[in-house]
Order: sequence, then C-alpha cells, then structure tokens
Amino acid sequence: MDRKWKWVLSSGALLVIFLGRMTTALEVPLDLPQPPTITHQSPKDFIIDPRENILIYCEAKGKPHPSFSWTRNGTHFDVEKDSKVLMKPSSGTLVIDISGEKAEAYEGIYQCTARNEHGTAVSNNIVIRQSRSPLWSKERKEAIMVQVGVSLVLQCRPPAGLPPPIIFWMDNNFQRLPQNTRVSQALNGDLYFSNVLLDDTRNDYICYARFPHTQTIQQKQPITVKVLDNSPSGERRPSFMAPLGRSSTQMALRGGVLELECIAEGLPTPEVSWYKESGDLPSSRMSFHNFQKTLKIADVMEADAGDYRCTAKNSLGSAHHTIKVNVKAAPFWISAPRNLILAPKETGILTCRVSGDPKPQIAWSVNGVPVEDSPKDMSRKVEDDTVILSDVQTGSSAVYQCNASNEFGYLLANAFVNVLAEAPRVLTPPNNVYQVITNNPAFLDCASFGSPIPTITWFKDSQTSILNRDPYVIHNNGTLEINVAQSLNSGKYTCIASNNLGTKENHVYLEVKEPTRILAQPEYMVVQRNRKAVFECKVKHDPTLIPTMNWLKDNGELPDDERFLVDTDSLTINDVTEEDEGTYTCVMNTTLDQDSASAMLTVVEEPDPPTDLELTDQRERSVQLTWIPGDEHNSPTQKFLVQYEDLLHQAGVWHNLTEEEGTKTTAHLDLSPYAYYSFRVLALNHVGYSQPSQPSRQYRTNPAAPDVNPTDVQGVGTEHNNLVISWKELTGLQSNGPGLQYKVNWRQKDVEEDWSSETVANASKYVVSGTPTFVPYEVKVQAVNDYGNGPAPEAVVGYSGEDVPMSAPESVQVLVQNGTLAEVHWEPVLTSMVRGRLQGYKVSYWRERSLHQAEAQQEEQQVLAFSGNRTDGRLPGLKPYSLYTLNIRVVNGKGEGPLSPNHNFETPEGVPGPPSFLRIKNTNMDSLTLEWGPPQDNNGRLTGYTLKYQPVNNSNELGPVEEMTFPANETTITLADLKYSTRYKFYFNAKTIKGSGPTITEEAITIMDEAFIQQPIVDVVKGYTEPHLPISPITQSLRPQFYKVHPIGSAFTNVNSSVVGEEGAVISWEYFGPDKNVYVEYIVENSKEDWTKEFVNGSSGSQTYLIKGLKPGTSYRVRVVVKDHSEATIHSTEELVITLPEAMKSNQVDLATQGWFIGLMCAIALLILVLLIICFIKRNKGGKYPVKEKEDAHQDPEIQPMKDDDGTFGEYSDTEDHKPLKGSRTPSNGTVKRDDSDDSLVDYGEGGDGQFNEDGSFIGQYSGKKEKDTHEGNESSEAPSPVNAMNSFV
Repeated sequence: MDRKWKWVLSSGALLVIFLGRMTTALEVPLDLPQPPTITHQSPKDFIIDPRENILIYCEAKGKPHPSFSWTRNGTHFDVEKDSKVLMKPSSGTLVIDISGEKAEAYEGIYQCTARNEHGTAVSNNIVIRQSRSPLWSKERKEAIMVQVGVSLVLQCRPPAGLPPPIIFWMDNNFQRLPQNTRVSQALNGDLYFSNVLLDDTRNDYICYARFPHTQTIQQKQPITVKVLDNSPSGERRPSFMAPLGRSSTQMALRGGVLELECIAEGLPTPEVSWYKESGDLPSSRMSFHNFQKTLKIADVMEADAGDYRCTAKNSLGSAHHTIKVNVKAAPFWISAPRNLILAPKETGILTCRVSGDPKPQIAWSVNGVPVEDSPKDMSRKVEDDTVILSDVQTGSSAVYQCNASNEFGYLLANAFVNVLAEAPRVLTPPNNVYQVITNNPAFLDCASFGSPIPTITWFKDSQTSILNRDPYVIHNNGTLEINVAQSLNSGKYTCIASNNLGTKENHVYLEVKEPTRILAQPEYMVVQRNRKAVFECKVKHDPTLIPTMNWLKDNGELPDDERFLVDTDSLTINDVTEEDEGTYTCVMNTTLDQDSASAMLTVVEEPDPPTDLELTDQRERSVQLTWIPGDEHNSPTQKFLVQYEDLLHQAGVWHNLTEEEGTKTTAHLDLSPYAYYSFRVLALNHVGYSQPSQPSRQYRTNPAAPDVNPTDVQGVGTEHNNLVISWKELTGLQSNGPGLQYKVNWRQKDVEEDWSSETVANASKYVVSGTPTFVPYEVKVQAVNDYGNGPAPEAVVGYSGEDVPMSAPESVQVLVQNGTLAEVHWEPVLTSMVRGRLQGYKVSYWRERSLHQAEAQQEEQQVLAFSGNRTDGRLPGLKPYSLYTLNIRVVNGKGEGPLSPNHNFETPEGVPGPPSFLRIKNTNMDSLTLEWGPPQDNNGRLTGYTLKYQPVNNSNELGPVEEMTFPANETTITLADLKYSTRYKFYFNAKTIKGSGPTITEEAITIMDEAFIQQPIVDVVKGYTEPHLPISPITQSLRPQFYKVHPIGSAFTNVNSSVVGEEGAVISWEYFGPDKNVYVEYIVENSKEDWTKEFVNGSSGSQTYLIKGLKPGTSYRVRVVVKDHSEATIHSTEELVITLPEAMKSNQVDLATQGWFIGLMCAIALLILVLLIICFIKRNKGGKYPVKEKEDAHQDPEIQPMKDDDGTFGEYSDTEDHKPLKGSRTPSNGTVKRDDSDDSLVDYGEGGDGQFNEDGSFIGQYSGKKEKDTHEGNESSEAPSPVNAMNSFV
C-alpha cells in the first residue's frame, strides 16, 4: 500500500516570513519619519480596452504622506487642467474617463513621482497603448486547383492587432477542421498540407482571428480547394515547407518561451523528430505540439542556446533542417538596492547588481534627479553599481534610483536612505503563542526596530542565561530557531531588543504538540461488483488539537452519492460499481499538521463475453475456433469454455465441448459427422462465468458410417422361455448419418450353432422367445446407418429367464451346541433343479413349546437367510429346554423352492431367569417376611432358590453375609432374630442343574420405634401439630433402579412444607427420577435477587429437608429442582409459599416457673424412663447376622440419622455392588458382636443420651449433635438419663 506523510506546520509559514525578512529591506514603522516608497504601480506595458476607463496605478507610503505628480512622454502632465483625468485622494492613481473621447489621445509613456520632505521616489515608465482588432481587408479569392498528392499552403495573413490575435480554422458550420500529421496549422496561422487527397476538396476553408482584449472574432473570406486526379503526383521523399532551406536562425529571450517549427511535405506523409546537436533537450521544460512539428521550451535559459535539428522522414528518405538558437537577456536582478536606516555618523552601502545580454548600463539618481545633476554631497561616493554613504548627518535622508537598461528592456529600483536616531521597539505582538509538532523546527518571532539597529537576546522561563547555543539559533532579524522541537522546549520565552538609546522586551510562548499519526491504515481491497467495501483509518493525535477527517478519491472529493458512508474512523462504499475504482485517501488534519494514507480499490466482476468468433482450418472431422476475449474487469481469465449446439438433432440445447486456458484465444475442435454445429464461448475468472458469446456461424459436417456401437449391452430373461437383449441407444450426434438401425445378434453359448440376427430401428431392446430355461447366450449389437456399419461389436454373455426351483434341500440334520445355539446342515439342491441363479437358502424355525409343558404353545416363526451355495448355518438366540421345528428351502432370482420336511430338535437345560418378584412384608423390630415368585423362564427343572442378606450400618459399611437355600416349591420365608432399626440388603436367585440364574435385590429396615417414625413438627405460635405427611410404620422396600418403574409425568409428588420455629422450615417430597443432583431453592417473595440453592441427597423415594437461617416474619418461595451436570434445571416442583411467624416477645411468661408445666414434665420423664428400659431389654435379645457389602443408596430419607454439622439428613450412597465396605467383617464363630454395630440410639442424642417426647417420639432429630466416644463400645446397658432428656426438652 502506498503511504505518504504530509506535514503542514504553522512554523513553516513563519519560516518563509523570517527568511524573507533576512533578505528584504528593513521595514520602518509608519509613525516614524521616512522617505516615500512606491507600493503599487501599473505594469510597464499596459494595453487598455478602448471601451473602458483607463486606470493607471501609483500608490506609495511615507512619513509624512507623500504627494504625487505625473509626467507624460517626458513632460509634466497637469492633471488638474484635464477634466477627463482624476487623481484619487491620498494616492497617485489616475482615472481617465474616455467616454466621448478617443482612447488614442491618452496613449503615451507615463511616470509617477511620490515626494515628501525626506525624498522623492519615481515609478517605472508605463507605456499606455490601446488594444486593436482591425478588420480583414476585402479580397477576392479564386478557387485553388491542385493535383492529388502535391503539397498545399492556405495562407491566413490576419490583420495586425494589439495584442496579436489567436488563429484557428473552421468550416461554415463553425466546426474546427480536422488536423493530423498530414494537415496542420503553423505558428503564423497558415494551414499546411503535406499532400492533398481527393477528400480535401471543399469550399469552406475559413480562417478565424480572435482578439482577446476585445473578445471579437474576425473571419477571412472562405477558400475553395478543388483536388484533381488527372495528373496525380507520385511518391517522393520529404522536403521542408517551413522554414525553407537547410538552416535558419532564431533568437529567444531569457525567461521567455522558445517555439521552433518544422513543417515538411512528401508522399507518404513524413514524420518529424527533434534533437539538439550540442546537448540534450530540456525534458522538464520541453513539450511537443502540432503532431511533433513544433518544439516548445518554457522558461528559456542561456544553456538552451545551440543548434536544434528537425528531421522529416518517410519510406523514401529523410530531410534535415538546423535552427541556430541565440539566447539574449533583458536586464534581470542579481541584487536590487535595499532601504538603509542609518543613525547619525553611521556608514552604509547601496548596491545595484544586474545582469543581461548585452550587459546593461547602470545609472543612479537621487530623488529622481541624475546623481551627476544633483547637489554635491561629500558623504556620497558613486562607483558603478555601488553608492557608498559615510558619516551621514541628520537631514540627509533621500531616495536613490538605480536604472539598468539594454536594448531588450530596463529595470528601475527605488531605495531610500533614512537617517534617524530611535530607541528599540519590538514589533511582534506580546504574548504570542506558537504551536509546533514534535521533531519539527520552531521559529519564535522578535521583529524589532531601532536606530542604531537593536541587538536581540533571548531567555527561556526564569533562566538568566542567553539562548545562543544548541539547539537554539538566533537569526539576524531576531528570530529564535529551535531545529528539532521537543516537549521539554515548551514554555515562556523572552526576547530583549537593545541599542545605545534603550532596551525593550517581549514575551512569547511555545507549545510543542504530539504529531498526528494514522495507526490503522486503509488496505488494498479487491471487491466484487455490488458488494461492500470498507476502508479503515484509525488516527492518534494530540488531544489539545481538533482533528478533521477527510476522505479523497483520486485526490479529489468523494462522489456525492449516498452509497458513500463516512464514519469516525472508516469509509464504507455500498453496492460497489466500476466507477468506484481508484485510490482512496484518508486525510487527518489538525491546525498544525496532517497525516494521510492511501489504498486502492479494485472492482472485479464476471468477464465480458468473448466476441468475433471465427471458424478456420475447416475439415471433415475438425475445425479451429478463434475469438477475442472480453474485458476481464480486473480479474484475469482462468479458462474459456467452448460449447456447441447441434441444430440437426437437438436444437436449443448447448453442450460443453472443450476448455482452453485463459491465455489462449484459439481452440481445435474435434467434430462428429452429420451434425449442424454452432459454437459459443464463455470466459471464467475468479468471480464466475461470463455470459455466453454470440453463436458462431453454422458449420455442417458430412454423414459417415457409425464410429461406435451401443453400450451397456445385456442379455436377461424376464420369463422362463425368453431372452431380452437390451442396449443404450446412440445419440443423434453419434449416429453419424441418416437411417440409424441396430443389428442384434445372439446364439446359445457352448453350442455349435450359427448366430441369429435381427435389425431394428428406434429401439433399445429385442426379445428372443422360445429359449430354454436359464441357459447362457452370447449377444452383441452393432450400429448401422445408410452410409455403412459401425465397428465389429464384442459379444457379452447373458442368460435366458429363470423359473422357480423344483426341489427342496435333503438330508437335513441339526447339531445342538447348547441351550441357545444349534447348527443345521443340509445337502445342496442340484443346479439343474435350481433352474436359475442361486441366491441362497432360507431356514425357517420356531419354538413349539417348553419341555415343561405338555401342550404346544407355538411362537412366531423366525427366518434366517444364508446366501450362496451354503450347506450349513447357525441358529442363535434359542431358548433352553425347548422343542423347536425347522425347514429349509432354496431361493433363486425367480423365487423360492418347495419346503423340506419339518425337522424337530430339543435344546438342553440352562440357568433360569430371575425370580419374577421379591417382596418384603410384615416388618417388625426383629423379623420380617420375604415372598417371591418363580422365574418366568425356568429354562429347565428348578432345583431351588438361594437367599443371601447382610446388614448395612450408618457409615455405609456392609456386615457379614448370611446365606439360605429353599426348595423349588417354596415361595415365602420369615426371618427372625434380626436387629431392630437396622437396614438389610437381600440377594435372591433361582437354580437349575445348570447353575444359578440372575440375582434380584431388595432392601428393608427393621422397625425402630413407632414414636421415632411419626414425628410432630413444632410450630412456635400454634404449639404441637401433627405432621403433614405421616409415615407408615412399615418400612419401605427399595428396589434396584433396573427394576424400578418411575411414574409418568413429573418426577416429584406429594410436595409439602411446614414451619419449624422462627427461622426454619421443613419441605418434604417424593422423587422418582434417575438424576442425583437435587437442590432445595428458596427466595424472599417479590425479591429480585438470585435463588438461594442448597444441595440435598438425590435418592429416589421420600425426602425431607430442613431449611435453616430464615428471617422471622418473612414470606419465602420454595421449590425442589433437579439439575444436570451443566447446572441446567431438568425437573422442578411447583413453588410453595412459606410465611415464618414473628419473633416471640421478650415479656413472655417463663413456663419453667408454672406449676402445671412442672407436673407435666415429671409425667413425661417417668414415661420416657419406662420406654428406655423396654428398648434396652429388646436390644439384648437381638440376633447376630452376617453382613454383606452395601449396594444402592435407595434408603428412606425420613429415617436417616442427622448430619453432624447442620442437623440435615445424612447421605447414604453406594455406587458399586458387591464391593465390601470398610469395617465389614464376619467373626469366626458366625456371631456378630455388639461393638460391630454402630446403629445405636445413643448416636442420635446429645452427649450420648437420646431425648424423647412425652409420646415417645424422638425430638433430637433437628437439634442434636452426634458426639461419639471412639473408645467406647455399644455394649453398655446403661439407660439414657431421664433428667438429661427432661433438660433437653425444656
């Protein structure tokens, strides 16, 4: 991407000003005495319009203000005596009213004089001339008769005007006559013909002259030219018509324009070329015009003098002409005299250095009087171009004139000498603020005046040192320059001007700013037509400067189009078109600098279609196609696609024929006979295909015999006694001629017989009837037309039609591998009996009945297919101890053969299926009853059942396993001597002589105590209330997930809630889902905060959860949800609203001091003591049972032990069946010790003592913290203290 940086600095303008002051005359403030200075005057050569008043300028300044006078043609011009002449007030400018007067009366040489008491200044000699546009003189023009091929010059010769007119040639219709290398206009206005043609005959060759000052056009009489061809001129080598001869001379003035001209005649028309013999042409200042016949050099220099040769050349030869150029020069300044301001007793020098060719003559004047005629002054000395003034005195101020002249012009300059004594003054306004960009030069102005000239010193901020070292430079005019300004250069600067008459100081300020930079530049873009282009331009700039972003297209303004959208840092062009191509530049301007960056936009689209399709090298079977590519639209052509249309066989349908590379424009096309071709070409570039070209002219090929035969020849029978021969027909283009037919040949394979044949037309198949069933045939199809046969076809083998098989497989045998798998074997059917293409064998089999059953219970028939010529197969998925029947049939392409005779076989016994159910009922404190059903699939003769069970303690450890067996006819058993309040896991399966079947499991908990299960919920305001969901004293039976059937619909049922105290609430539910991530969520009603979420045990069944830490007197919305691993909610209960009671007031009556309450508590304590004694006796009678590992965590959450920390229900989980948990052990004597059980009531109380309500219910569920001494066993017979229970309740 092209990128350019542009800087526009305010200090740049100051640089021009300051450097100018270093080289121009010192300015004197206008409030000080000074001689006159001419400030404005008319040009030396002043051409006036006679229709307007004459305005001759002469303005001057001085102190006192000067007076003005004029001379005309060297004598005084009395303005007051001429009423038509007015001098403007306080000015020397003349206004001459020429209305009613002739302008010629005021032509002449005018000079203005401005004088005051300190001197006299004079203007240039101003030559006033009236512009003139004279008429053409009347002349009679005869027709010009000229032979074809000769040269001709039509002269214009316009009247002399002031200034000279502009010449051009037109016809009667004011249309410019066409010009070229053969016909062209010379510098003098004549019209040159290098050779004439018959087309040059016309009667309206008219020369026009336009006079620019008066804006008038004069017309010459029309010229008639008649070109004859009775004696045409022959071809000839060139010769010059202007200038004549072999050489010429031309003079040019320095600084002017040099025009050299060479016009040649000849046949054929010659071409003109230029070169300089003594050096190179100045390419930067040179240009060719008039079809190379004119060489123009601008701003002529002395080095442009020399010999210039023009050469005219055609096929017959060349001619040369040399122009010798001499360069002269009017006087020009080398150093013009400048004003001098001198203090008394000082010395000064005036210089007047000029140059020119010939050398100018210099003449000095004082106050308009030649120096030799002025009063003698001893302090003045004149030496050629220098005037030396020494020891000047007050009152010797004057204006000196220097006049330098030669034959080509003159120069006149005024320079005053002002003698005065003046204290310093600073001309720069105070407190100026200069702003520059970092790393750029800064110029601080301290323009001053004084006589003698003051000395300038600079200081920065509060420093006392003079700034006269790097990086500071003090110029002669007082300007302070900082070459490379940095931010540390910012600050306050003080300049002091001093001379022997006093001092003066001034303060200015410098601010150095950060540069503007484009950070993200626009990038080169290639955009498809009608798409969008976006140029980015992000800029960083000094924050104190105001930026302005402009976008340019090709260095001009953006088009006024709503498709161009300019944003803060981007330009968007919607619906791009070809006209939008170009270079886009973003320009960021501030008041101090600018930065710009450019990028090109290239618009691409599909190429234009090729044109000018041409057929060459035409032959019988080929032709060459050429074309001209269309516009690529900035995307190179990748390839050309040639398509054809066959107007004879498929008019209107175009087919792809061939592709060529994008660099080619020719394609060799192979053609088919008997076709009427038209071709077209499409071009493809990166954007896509072009539109098709216009079709080529039609190209017809002659007919011929077919080149190819039909393809896809097949012989297949559709009936048992036929053969259908089919093929793919030839296209019209493949037919190669009229009368296309197909010669069909066939014969039975491997049989000695001749080919049978039949010729058909417009067909793609032929049916041979009366064939034997399923025998091989050789078939072939040949294309023929009116011009001959196609090539010899190749034979293919087909088969006549099939018939259903005639016989069934024999010798069927079954080999039983096991209870679920058998192998079947058979003898294959003879090929002759298959009567077709063998596809395979089908084995049908079904289960008649189980061997347990006497009556048949036939099941659905199953079919297995064995492909190919198989003689055996396997029958999987059989049921053990069953009677099966099977048969076999053979299959060919026509259908299935007859069935083989049914064959019976039996499967041996296997292991049984799982028992149909296992139920647990009549659960008591130390016993329960198991009930089961036999397996649905015995798979043999049942030999009995096996039951295994083991306890599960609170720490999720499995106890010893106890095993029992039962005969096959039993369906129930009661287990006694179980531990009370203990969870048991049961494993149950059936057996045959082959082994045990799958095991089903169940879990149950022996009853702890009816009071423990039915828990009241305490409401502070209402007292005791019955629970909303009373729990059955019969322990729930938890089944494994595999056998569990969940309810359809919501995963939650029986959702209820109760308030507990002032800061708690209990929510209960039943959950039947498989997911374990269950949460209780609650939120203050009408609150916009997030829901508070607490995780609970995710087991199926009934659950109860205590929410603690709620605010008294507040309503909450509560719900139970199930989430997946991504925290997304998959099940949710309806929201419940729970309102907590207000906090109890502090002035309530202390119940402990009430007599009735004390009596009640004593009765409760006595009742608790009796219950504990009973429980202790029951526990000592508990049996000893082995324990097996814990499997699934399907427990009843309502009888879970409390968590140690927060009083919530603990979790019981088991993720792996049959994995012993820690602490599981089986004693050698088969008994279970008391210290092996961790499930004592003591664990649920505080300090080892359980607390009970008066009705025997356990009240420590929501308040007790479990504290178990690890050194203490559970063998102690000590009953819990009733006093502790009493204190806990209170």
